[in-house]
Amino acid sequence: MQRLLILFILVVSFATVAGAQIGKSVSVAAGTDEDRALSEIYAAPDGPAKIALLDKFMADFGKGDLELLGDQLYEQSYLAQKNYAKVYEYGEKALKLDPDNLSTIVNMIHAADEQGDAQKLFGYGEKAAAVITRFKFAPPPATTQPEQWPAQQKQALTDAQPDITYVQFAMVSAAQKTTNAAARAALLERYVAAYPGSAYTATVRDQIAFSYQQAQLPAKMLEAAQKNLETDPNDVSMLILLADYWSEAGQQLDKAAANAQKALDLLAKAQKPENLTDEQWQRQLSIQKGLAYSSLGEVYVVKTQNPQAVDAFKQAGPLLKSDTFSYARNQYRLGFTLAKMQRIPEARVVLTEVISLNTPYKARAQETLDKVGGGIKKPARKSS
Repeated sequence: MQRLLILFILVVSFATVAGAQIGKSVSVAAGTDEDRALSEIYAAPDGPAKIALLDKFMADFGKGDLELLGDQLYEQSYLAQKNYAKVYEYGEKALKLDPDNLSTIVNMIHAADEQGDAQKLFGYGEKAAAVITRFKFAPPPATTQPEQWPAQQKQALTDAQPDITYVQFAMVSAAQKTTNAAARAALLERYVAAYPGSAYTATVRDQIAFSYQQAQLPAKMLEAAQKNLETDPNDVSMLILLADYWSEAGQQLDKAAANAQKALDLLAKAQKPENLTDEQWQRQLSIQKGLAYSSLGEVYVVKTQNPQAVDAFKQAGPLLKSDTFSYARNQYRLGFTLAKMQRIPEARVVLTEVISLNTPYKARAQETLDKVGGGIKKPARKSS
């Protein structure tokens, strides 16, 4: 992703710049001492020589808008040198002069992204969101005709879109890299609050619920999932998540069954997203259908409708084979239900397969198999 060019416009006179941008635009007349000094700075490679030229420029001309320009040039040069402390130092100086300077904030986000500092990245990402919001609702500047302002705003936002997209992607990526699930969910919630209408927001909302599930915070997971369904009642991932949780917990059984069935109905007519390959789509579709059938089966088990449960588990099994954990759980449920129904030979076959899989259901399957007389016996030790 290319960074925005510095907010500097070289013009042949001090005429007002026609376009709008997010942050101050600095104009310098061609042929002036300032122009010649800047040309030398731009031509210099990033490093000590360029910093020395900037020091001289700031000593000679660093007042008013040119101080802002100098701070931005320092920031960009230090970013190229990966001197992140200096990037933040001069970025903050620039923001004191122009708090709504989007390109300055984006450069600091690049620094935080390169450092892997999620907290700093999110802090500046939220600042960027606030700047964009203020710009969208800003009145026309004194130098702009009111009837021209909407078009200028629209053009400025269009020009800034690559950087806005980068900021959003960087925030989501940083959150996803956070290994602590509860901390990841908290970052993702901050993202949704900052960018509620972004292209990533719907997916991020689902990731919040899944992160709370991984963090074993069921109350927060349920709150997030139900909130998502209020926004999108046809969110298949959330329908399945709630069906799976409630059926496993033996709670809200009618809602669990209704969610699972609705998910199956939606999946039957679902279209492949453009960002997935055919193979990825088929795997996702298969697992989601499998989880929905397995949830229905567990609802039937709790309601002691064992024949219906067996049918549902058998439909789920082949669909879940690419996900070892979910497959083992479903097959354990199937084997346990068959054992309850005294269909012992069938139960032994299913439970033996579960034992062969390295999942948390291995020990439970062994215990159930032992109870029905089909456990794998260890060879007796020879007496000495």
